[in-house]
Amino acid sequence: MNSSSPVPDPSSPPAAIEAAAAAWLSLRDRGMSADETTDFVRWLQQDPQHAAVFAELDGVWKDFDRLGAVPASMPAGLAPDADLLAPRERPRRHRVIAWGVLGAAAAAVVVLAAFQTRGARHTAETAVGAFQKLDLPDGSIAQLNTDSALDVAFTAAERRVRVVRGEVFFSVAKDPARPFFVAAGPVIVRAVGTAFNVRHRPEAVEVLVTEGRVAVVPSAPPVAASSSSPIPPAVPELSAGERTIVPLAASRAATAPTAPSIERIAAPAVQRALAWQERRLEFDAVPLAEVAREFNRYNRRQLVIADAALAGRRFSGAFRADGYESFVRLLEADFGVTVEHRGREILLHAGR
Repeated sequence: MNSSSPVPDPSSPPAAIEAAAAAWLSLRDRGMSADETTDFVRWLQQDPQHAAVFAELDGVWKDFDRLGAVPASMPAGLAPDADLLAPRERPRRHRVIAWGVLGAAAAAVVVLAAFQTRGARHTAETAVGAFQKLDLPDGSIAQLNTDSALDVAFTAAERRVRVVRGEVFFSVAKDPARPFFVAAGPVIVRAVGTAFNVRHRPEAVEVLVTEGRVAVVPSAPPVAASSSSPIPPAVPELSAGERTIVPLAASRAATAPTAPSIERIAAPAVQRALAWQERRLEFDAVPLAEVAREFNRYNRRQLVIADAALAGRRFSGAFRADGYESFVRLLEADFGVTVEHRGREILLHAGR
């Protein structure tokens, strides 16, 4: 056991449990080592009260995180900041871990994801607009994008992760004896030591490889005896700089789906696809309908295209993921778009 981990005696009084839970939250946010993750799971399993206090504290911090979220300011010129075009290191935030002063410190606390244990399984999730870097027990790293969730189930023989929803980037530690599987709907990605991005959308699963090689194959989940739904076909292995999109709607159709294609992605396109890791959105001649969908993934306020004529207009640029207000002002000032605010919706009309 890592002696530096905040693991109290199971008979600890409530105040000690609360302090330990707060310490674990702080460790989880900055990223746990494999030893710390093992100690954390052991601490949760020692006493049901540990998990209950941890979940309660986690929920309180999430509520304060949502209340404190504000859009980033932009220059008066309405163009994106120049430094948005270059990756930036996320500044560290200082956290107060004493339960008794939690209320006073809440504004400085940002808890981006939940990591809980359920028996031998682990789960992690992020809220809308939140991001999280998660150290897995084997030394692999999972970076969760906004509104994402995953399940982790490792055994001595294999490593399995399920992307329940959203988008996750994996940096997989090499271990030929234990293959690494990522399931997203009916699609399974198999890797040993590599790096790749998985985006699980209702209509498709997208896999982009940045290092090494992965195999993308169909799974065979149980189906009703009367079901004739075909399974998405397998695709060859993907190498670094290649992407495939496996349509899920086709898997529910009566006709057999066509094999998903593999496309080679240029380095700038790979950078744009993974700009979310730097809390940015990058577009290159992208239709407004798609731009709006991307902003909507990261924000509670939703962009709604009220006039179909606007949907196909193309835009380029780099913006903060939470910078929808700056983008809307840019549409108003430079493209003649009329904006209407209605509750949590921002309606975009063609200029009149």
